[in-house]
Amino acid sequence: MQKNSGKSVLLLFILLIVSTLSAGCTDNSSTSQTIQTSEETSTRTLTDALGRTVEIPESVDYVICSGVGSLRYLTYLEAQDKIIGVERSETTNSASNAKPYSLANPQFSTDYPVFGETRGMDDPEKILSLDPLPEVIIKTYSATGFDPVELQEKTGIPVVIVNTGDLADNKEDLYESLRIIGEVVGKEERAEEVISFFDENIADLKERIADIPEEDKPTCYVGGIGRAGGPQGFQSTEPTYPPFLFTNAINVAYGDMDINVADVSKEKIIEWDPEIIFLDLNTIECGEDRSGLRLLQNDESYRQLQAVQSGNVYGVLPFNQYATNFGSVLADSYFAGKTLYPDKFEDVDLENKTIEIYTFLVCKGDEELGREIYNTMINVYGTPAFAKLDI
Repeated sequence: MQKNSGKSVLLLFILLIVSTLSAGCTDNSSTSQTIQTSEETSTRTLTDALGRTVEIPESVDYVICSGVGSLRYLTYLEAQDKIIGVERSETTNSASNAKPYSLANPQFSTDYPVFGETRGMDDPEKILSLDPLPEVIIKTYSATGFDPVELQEKTGIPVVIVNTGDLADNKEDLYESLRIIGEVVGKEERAEEVISFFDENIADLKERIADIPEEDKPTCYVGGIGRAGGPQGFQSTEPTYPPFLFTNAINVAYGDMDINVADVSKEKIIEWDPEIIFLDLNTIECGEDRSGLRLLQNDESYRQLQAVQSGNVYGVLPFNQYATNFGSVLADSYFAGKTLYPDKFEDVDLENKTIEIYTFLVCKGDEELGREIYNTMINVYGTPAFAKLDI
């Protein structure tokens, strides 16, 4: 009897151990499941440029940028290391692709898989093949390329829309886009630094010329402004060309409602007869027949313009390269200021100023890299920018 009693105690003891171990396993499993569920639901919402409420992960480590300008903005925010793929446009190596943000990041053209074509023509299958998968798709120009709502439905990845904006009439759109992207990738403070950088430089430009009398302002024209279709000839201009706005120059094309902003008639340019001409050197890529430089050198009508006769024709950095290069806009503005009002910009070393701009915006503070970008951009078309052109 005693023997049986001992066996019973031993059996009970074994059952107790098994029960305890089972309970422990169950608790661990339950805790693990709770943590996993918590991670899966750890999200936040933000409002994009279209007013859409988009749910994104609490912390975003991987993104892709679709559409013109979006990767440029991410680079301004020093968050380009979060990308895991690029559009086809980032893989082209040519003068047409001479964008400061790309030049500062050659890995864009070599280290990443392509997830779609240029201008937001995304490929959902290619996006879903990326490893790791992007947690957010940042997209500009929602009306072109792949529809953002459909893209989100097909991939299951949140799509955040931003506008491109500019530094002239649509500055608030630009600043809102920087803030939205900053919110996505956790770079809110950097977004404010970039916005302040733009505002401070624009304020400096305007302050320098605030007391210039109207009669002392020369009439100006800028030709060869690039468009979505690529390089353009001399008749392509910009009525709200920021370097003229920031230096309060008299842009002969400003306010003329009879012109098409993409193309001015030759007769209109001759009628305006500007005192000073600036030429966006991207026009050189049009070739011998259409290049603004060649037209000014060879067209008899253009050669009668007073700016050509006096030798007041100057080359400037590309204004539009896959949307606007805002750093180049600021650099062109300081060049315009020094050209039009040299005494007001006497203390500005244009080379150092341009290097400072590129260093801050696209080089993560690396001044040596900023100097490399400057040297490339100044000479990218063979004809140096920021100098009188040989007309």
